[in-house]
Amino acid sequence: MKTSKLLSIVLSVLTALVVLTGSIAVPLLCRPFYYAHIGPMGLEEYGLSREQIETAYNQMMDFCLGKREDFAAGVLGFSQSGADHFADVRGLFLLDLRVFMAAAVLLAAALALCKAGKVCPHRFLDRGPGFWAAAGLGASFLAVGGLAALDFDRAFVVFHSLFFPGKDNWIFDWSMDPIILFLPQDFFRSCAILILALLLVWCAALIAADLWTKSRRERR
Repeated sequence: MKTSKLLSIVLSVLTALVVLTGSIAVPLLCRPFYYAHIGPMGLEEYGLSREQIETAYNQMMDFCLGKREDFAAGVLGFSQSGADHFADVRGLFLLDLRVFMAAAVLLAAALALCKAGKVCPHRFLDRGPGFWAAAGLGASFLAVGGLAALDFDRAFVVFHSLFFPGKDNWIFDWSMDPIILFLPQDFFRSCAILILALLLVWCAALIAADLWTKSRRERR
């Protein structure tokens, strides 16, 4: 069967994109993950009931995920600067979901092509595309995660500087934008840990699958 180095590279890139954007999408789409933090983070101490906090979060996320056109946060007021920041966040969230869907469709199409038997991905150093996608992502994010663990506050600032260049509207005044009281940094730390954990689990699964495939090929 004909092998293709280009196909192998494309599969590696698409696999990495699916794993990365899919892992990021989980805390964006799984709202019970936030609900589970309300009690442990003591958010009801700020004067809102659990139902009001969930409503504020849901309306904010509906905006960020493109489900509503106007920004809202339940009974909480907000400034124009705050709303503008969430508009920027909306752009990043929607970009992640669109890249995930596009990469997943293209990956499925490429795998279907391989299954049809017309072409097979080249195995660089006898490793498949999934292995290289996992190795690259895993190594990169273990390094990033390690650095963030050393100083999450600094990592938080660097993240915002990179993804919101030239802007400071992500630095909230809680008296003007009380929603920030219900989005403490500890929650974002939990999100980062969840994303890293999911990413590493997928990377481990891809590497294990590649090792199993290699073992089967050698036994034939």
